[in-house]
Amino acid sequence: MAALCSRRCFYVVRQPHIILRINNRWQSAVASPQMQDFLNGAPHRKHPGVTALKSVSLPEELQRAALTVIHEAAVKQLAEKAHRLTNFLWSRQRQPEDLALRKKAVALEKTFWEKEKESGRDGDPYLLKTEIQKMVLSELKKTTYHWTPLRYSDDVAMVYLAARVAGGYAAVRRVLNEIKKRDPSFSPRSLLDFGSGVGTVLWAAHTLWGDSLGEAVCVDSSGAMNSLAERLLRGGSETGDPTIKQAYFRQFLPVTPKVQFDLVVSAFSLSELPTLKERKDTIHTLWRKTQSYLVLVENGTKDGHQILMEARDTLLTEEDKVTFDSRRASVFAPCPHQLTCPKLKRHTQLPCNFPQPYQPLPLRGSGDRDIEKFSYLVLARAGQGAGQEAGSDWARLTGPVLRRSRHVHCDLCFSDGELRRVIVTAHRHGRDLYRCARRSHWGDRLPIILQEDPAPAE
Repeated sequence: MAALCSRRCFYVVRQPHIILRINNRWQSAVASPQMQDFLNGAPHRKHPGVTALKSVSLPEELQRAALTVIHEAAVKQLAEKAHRLTNFLWSRQRQPEDLALRKKAVALEKTFWEKEKESGRDGDPYLLKTEIQKMVLSELKKTTYHWTPLRYSDDVAMVYLAARVAGGYAAVRRVLNEIKKRDPSFSPRSLLDFGSGVGTVLWAAHTLWGDSLGEAVCVDSSGAMNSLAERLLRGGSETGDPTIKQAYFRQFLPVTPKVQFDLVVSAFSLSELPTLKERKDTIHTLWRKTQSYLVLVENGTKDGHQILMEARDTLLTEEDKVTFDSRRASVFAPCPHQLTCPKLKRHTQLPCNFPQPYQPLPLRGSGDRDIEKFSYLVLARAGQGAGQEAGSDWARLTGPVLRRSRHVHCDLCFSDGELRRVIVTAHRHGRDLYRCARRSHWGDRLPIILQEDPAPAE
């Protein structure tokens, strides 16, 4: 235990007629008298902290429509193009900011000047300065990511459909499913989808909330994407009746700033905005339009995670100059805290991401099962779900569960904003928590909470 905690700790585990004192900083929720029934009668494999879905498949109507339009389009070398597009989107980084480039150029110039001094080479100072400037430019070109906007023509939109519809749907479905599970009273009547693409957010929301979802506004700057999304709603035809009613497609966000939507989603879209300022302005705009929940999803890469952390800091720490709804933002998921992401504080800065198995479209070259790795952030208006939910401070699994004989290794993010590895056993934490841990998966929450030390006696 010395490797797990630098100070003395004890777990307080209450069972009938048994009190075990093992650790004094954390405790299992079952140790708390008010949380004795945390399972609420559910089996251990379906405990309240489960968020991971076993395997996600597309709705039959969406899969049938997607296959129809793909076969009709008859895009040459579709499998190869889909594979290349997938790799391109996964490796996409943020466009370097001008200030960062200038700092990098200054550091490179300083390094090259130091090397010249060490070499002792003499020469015309002007020519030497010109040579070093050329070396700096050359090094910047080699080491700087060259960001370019992605234009979605009809053909590219069709390739995107084949490459990303199943994986994108799986990630969004899992995130929205967590909202529904943790806040069962929430039933959105309106949806705003920014960067809607082929409409996977709309389909996922309709799958979970059905016809209670009324108006849906889907915004994408690509006319080709909007046309394709509408066609999918019509079963792959141009004139059929839409499967989901009251869905409207636009190329720009609604102008009226006072109109709000119960659920606002941006999935894999912030990474398509070139500058930090544009991303911040967009986040402020989306938050103004949020009535209850704002959902952000990006690729589970280092850049995807950091884009979400930019958005998180923007809404939690910066004041919006235009305010129509004074309710503050709070983090609903995945973080059990409102503090800086502990993964950003580590030297490696590994992304906080989560895997979701899914069934890809049955196309040539695709397998029966794939895994979508994504990062996400759900922000709630104050008083909406997060603050009222029992167990909102439960720890989150940030890696795979390592199951061993009679014990389980769990990498957890705690409500104090720290990452810890906890070894869960039936003896230390109680049989229920141990069984829940064994049946949990990466991304689930576990009822292990921080126990504050009692105040010293006067």
